[in-house]
Amino acid sequence: MKTARRAKPHEISDAILAPIREELLACIQCGTCTGSCRNANLMDFTPRRLWRLVLTGNTEEVFHSRTFALCSACYYCTLRCPRGLPLTEAMHALKRAAAHENIAEYRPSARFYGSFLDSVRRHGRVNEMEFMRRYFILMKNPAIPLKFTPLGLRLLRKGKISIFPDKSKPEHPLDRMFRRVEELEKAK
Repeated sequence: MKTARRAKPHEISDAILAPIREELLACIQCGTCTGSCRNANLMDFTPRRLWRLVLTGNTEEVFHSRTFALCSACYYCTLRCPRGLPLTEAMHALKRAAAHENIAEYRPSARFYGSFLDSVRRHGRVNEMEFMRRYFILMKNPAIPLKFTPLGLRLLRKGKISIFPDKSKPEHPLDRMFRRVEELEKAK
């Protein structure tokens, strides 16, 4: 019996893993990274398993897992790796690739980080109200702001956040630095 192959919503090229795979070729699958990771119990694949998937080219499984999104970048795995592999940098590379490919599972995180950086770029520090407003607009889901309403009200009552933007600071104090970083990344 012939069955129709279900089309995947987003095909991810195996080439996107090639530079990360190069960094991990010396991995001996000892599991020290997993034993060192404080978030391993929350991940769907352990870091050791994730590196195995990267090395074997299982792109779909890698990018549809939550493992790299839950990395808190503590660098403990990198410090303890007996081969001295840049594991935290590899996690960052996976996050960048997922954001670049606009992968659905990673989209909320990418929008969260993007909104945070936009606010820092504009104000020199995070403006919490603007940051969350931008994030909620990008998520296009009215249920998300409702989830954060009790926390927002508590922070307003304690004076930790303000509805009004802080006008005492100049606009775009870090814009020049961000533009320079963008130029350097394009030059790579």
